[in-house]
Amino acid sequence: MCGFVGSVHASQPASAQLLHTLGARLRHRGPDDDGVWTEGNVGLAHRRLSIIDLSPAGHQPMVSTNERFVIAYNGEIYNFQQIRKLLGGVFWRGNSDTEVLIEAIARWGVTDTVTRLVGMFAFAVYDRYERTVTLVRDRLGIKPLYYGKVNGDLYFASELSAIPRSDLEIDRSSLALLLKRNHIPAPWSIYTGILKLQPGHLIVYSSADLTAEPVAQSYWNAADHAAEAHIDAADARAEIHRLAAQAVADRMIADVPLGGFLSGGVDSSLVCALMQKASMARVKTFTIGFEEEAYNEAPHAKEVAQHLGTEHTELMVGEADVLDLVSSLPATLDEPFADSSLLPTYLVSALTRRSVTVSLSGDGGDELFAGYQRYRWTQQMAQRIFSTPRWLRHKTADLAESQDLRRLIGGLPTPSFLGRPAPIGAKMQRLAEVLRVESADELFAQTVTHWSQPHLTVLNSQERSTVYDDPAHWSSTLAPPRSWAARDLVAYLPNDCLTKVDRASMQASLEARVPLLDHRLVEFCLGLSGEVLCPDNRPKGVLKDILTGYLPQAMINRPKRGFAVPLGSWLKGPLKEWAASYLDEVRLRNEGFFDTAVITRMWNQHVNGQGDWSAYLWDVLMFQVWLNERSG
Repeated sequence: MCGFVGSVHASQPASAQLLHTLGARLRHRGPDDDGVWTEGNVGLAHRRLSIIDLSPAGHQPMVSTNERFVIAYNGEIYNFQQIRKLLGGVFWRGNSDTEVLIEAIARWGVTDTVTRLVGMFAFAVYDRYERTVTLVRDRLGIKPLYYGKVNGDLYFASELSAIPRSDLEIDRSSLALLLKRNHIPAPWSIYTGILKLQPGHLIVYSSADLTAEPVAQSYWNAADHAAEAHIDAADARAEIHRLAAQAVADRMIADVPLGGFLSGGVDSSLVCALMQKASMARVKTFTIGFEEEAYNEAPHAKEVAQHLGTEHTELMVGEADVLDLVSSLPATLDEPFADSSLLPTYLVSALTRRSVTVSLSGDGGDELFAGYQRYRWTQQMAQRIFSTPRWLRHKTADLAESQDLRRLIGGLPTPSFLGRPAPIGAKMQRLAEVLRVESADELFAQTVTHWSQPHLTVLNSQERSTVYDDPAHWSSTLAPPRSWAARDLVAYLPNDCLTKVDRASMQASLEARVPLLDHRLVEFCLGLSGEVLCPDNRPKGVLKDILTGYLPQAMINRPKRGFAVPLGSWLKGPLKEWAASYLDEVRLRNEGFFDTAVITRMWNQHVNGQGDWSAYLWDVLMFQVWLNERSG
């Protein structure tokens, strides 16, 4: 796990001093070693977090033995030993996966090599003969890679912060995407002209002619593997168990201490169970607990750890611990990101890093095995909506949008059984949107949407298409909820969940590995029916059935909580003054990014108890914090 940055200049030599400076911005990704390589107008800089082969033989940037290729690489190749045997006849200088990767490229070329890799990776490789730079990102988007031109020169990096930004403009349409999704999906970034390489893609630039604008090419697409094959449920369960166990074992290879995140949920419990089964010693597991009972899963995680026999570490976190991060952690991110579960994810990463350098995570289980509650909610709601005549739904939607009706209902007291009041305008607008959907897919799309029309709030922005809107990436041939889970796999997972884990863990200089996203397991699961993956319509049913071999039923069948934080109460309480400073009407007007009246109305309604706008306001606040850091 590392970080890198590189440049190709249009009309001048690459600067080792500049690359060293840019690379230093990635020190948190690689505190153990650094290196710079330049030749003509091409340069690479690397920061290393030493995991495999801690010796200088793993130093990067690395040159192939035939001296044709130079690589800067971030990630882990778990089958590097097998590839090393296949290569044969190479004079090996060390035992790192980086060396195997560069020698494989020298033997087979980039594309043929990538298709053989099992792992998580993003890398840049320079062909000194052809004078081309190839950028590659792993199949599922576990590792990030940004690229684009600044003043005519090409830059690429593991994080946006390592790309010179003095002349970059904020992309307002990307800001609108932040409000819509609470993150900015690939290929877009917060800056105009700087892109994220999409998962499963590579792109080739000519260092001899930067005027050409190459198009990123796909080498892996989830849709190519999406099907509903007729496989016996017992056989499928056995194969999933085998593939998951193999993926976990592969990811336990390290020359440094290793552990696992354990929340007590199905995914992390299975990963930790498989780790303990594969280990001769007690596996180290880690969790954080919250003083607020509604958010605290620590007791259950401890119970699971005791049953598995792991060496468990628990850290109890108070409200003050999380609040301290609110004003500091978002400012460290390379671009604005508004998933509030970043905060507890960083806390558990920091805790884990005190004892180990590598930790395995259960990410990917919800997307592979249809675990999110929103899949069931969409199915149930769709049945209700489409059992109502279309004309009646549309008439009711028109009525919901009536300003007279909103004023009338808005003046009524909120019944106590409804809990906290909701902004009547937002509720009525959402009702109208739900009633006008023409398919269950449209309804599901609303469950992963924050601001429904953010381009009306972000000044001078436009609606922009993303992977969320294109079934070609996840296949429209699958039946719900499998089709929705596949969509989350290629859209929500890499752009939100994996981004969160990468940023939080790397900020703590911790390598997080995700065995459930081994592409062999992913491809197998994409070919299974919903009945096999969720037997008896149980979310993640097949994983729960496998887990019964490690844990009693009482520890498996429990409500999912997730890493939530109480934003609504915080913004009216301990974070009120902090939020008010960023949402100040004069400040917003001077900055000129938002329709000030919309934000001010939301903020006033929220603090006055007229409705909970916290999710919407948090999106704006995370941009404001990032903008303040950038301006400073």
